[in-house]
Amino acid sequence: MHDLKGKTIAILATDGFEQSELEEPKRRLEEQGATVHVISPDGSDSIRGWDKKDWGNAVQVDKPLGQARSSEYDALVLPGGVINPDNLRRESKALDLIKSFATDNKPVAAICHGPWLLVETGLAKGRKVTSWASLKTDLANAGGHWEDNEVVVDGNIITSRNPDDIPAFTDAIAKAVAAN
Repeated sequence: MHDLKGKTIAILATDGFEQSELEEPKRRLEEQGATVHVISPDGSDSIRGWDKKDWGNAVQVDKPLGQARSSEYDALVLPGGVINPDNLRRESKALDLIKSFATDNKPVAAICHGPWLLVETGLAKGRKVTSWASLKTDLANAGGHWEDNEVVVDGNIITSRNPDDIPAFTDAIAKAVAAN
C-alpha cells in the first residue's frame, strides 16, 4: 500500500470500457487515499461499461474531457475494453490530453486494449509495453517492444495485459504516483 493522500488521478474512458478495468483500479487507488476522477467526452453524465459478455453498469463522469487538464492530475489511467479505446482514439481532445500527461512526464497507465491509445498518440514508440495479446502486432508496428508480463513499466508508461493483472497494474500506478 502507498500513501496517495493529496494525489489526484484521472481515468479517461467512454462507453464500452471493460467494467473491472475502470472500477477496480479506481477503488484500489481510492483505498490508498487518492482522489480519482472519471473523465469522458463532453456531454456524458455517465458512461456504461462492458462486463465480459454484455453491457455492465453505468459509472458517473466527474469531469467532461473539454475541461480536463493534465496539470490538475498526478497520473492518467486508460482502461481497456475494445469499444472504449477504439472510440477514444478518434477523439482529438482525448489524444491531446494523453499527450499532455506524457509531455508533463506524469504516469500514463493503460491496460488490455487501452494501449491502442499509446499507439495512436505515438507514446508506444521505443517503449517496452504489454497489452491484450491481440494488440501485440499493433504495438510492434508502432515501434513498441511488446512483452508478455502482468505489468511493464518503461519510464512514465505503465501497461498491463488483462483484468487478472489489475492488482499489479494498480500497484505500479500507486508506486509511480507516490514517487512523484
